[in-house]
Amino acid sequence: MSLLEGGEELERELAPVEAREPVAAPLAGSLLLHGVLFGGLLLYGLLGSLFHHNLWGSPGSGGAIQVNLVSSAIPLPADQPPNQNVLSTETPSQAPAEPTPKAKEAVDEKAIPISGKQVKKPLAQTAPKTQQHQPQPQQNNRAQYGEQAGSSIARAVQQNGSSGPASITVGDFGSRFGYYVDGINRKMATSWYKPEVDPRTPKGARVYLTFTIRKDGSPTDVQVDRSSGSTTLDRSCQRGVQRVDTFGQLPSAYNSSTLKVSYYCEY
Repeated sequence: MSLLEGGEELERELAPVEAREPVAAPLAGSLLLHGVLFGGLLLYGLLGSLFHHNLWGSPGSGGAIQVNLVSSAIPLPADQPPNQNVLSTETPSQAPAEPTPKAKEAVDEKAIPISGKQVKKPLAQTAPKTQQHQPQPQQNNRAQYGEQAGSSIARAVQQNGSSGPASITVGDFGSRFGYYVDGINRKMATSWYKPEVDPRTPKGARVYLTFTIRKDGSPTDVQVDRSSGSTTLDRSCQRGVQRVDTFGQLPSAYNSSTLKVSYYCEY
């Protein structure tokens, strides 16, 4: 019996696939179902594109809405329009004319007096006192408020000259370009090495130098104008000028191409 069952099982395994499980019918049904679903989706999209504009709102064309923001504050009435001019003007506003004095009532001397009515007696006229003639001040009818006349005061700003070891004797260079003179003093303060001077040099000794600054700011022609008496002090001050690569380009408003400088080093 076991042999017969084994033979039947072997025959079933060796049978073709078509005989064991039918595949054609399920495959055809699956393809048909997918085709129906795809056709339904395509038809839904086509119908939706045709009737979509009638589903929302009116079928007419749309429009734009314009909104203007306004302030909630109510403007108060003004007697005079506001003056938006913040600059001075050459035609200041005039003061209003002074009111005319009230005229005194004239007394009719020919009028018949009424009995029982008190008549005002005219005040006794006193002789006017002689006063020294004084010139009356001229009345100014210009208003002290509102627009004002432009000021004619000159508004020139002039920079003071710089103080320090460096001095410029060429015209008014020191007063016009004081910042450049300060730059020379700062450069020399960092380039001059005081330890190079002999310690036996008396304190307060000065050496005066003269040198020329070219247009690009480089120094040249360094000379001792007045010696300090100490060779080391004179030499160290000269080396300090020579160590400076440039003092900065000369100011563009300065017309000359070189600048003569006098400088002193104090121990």
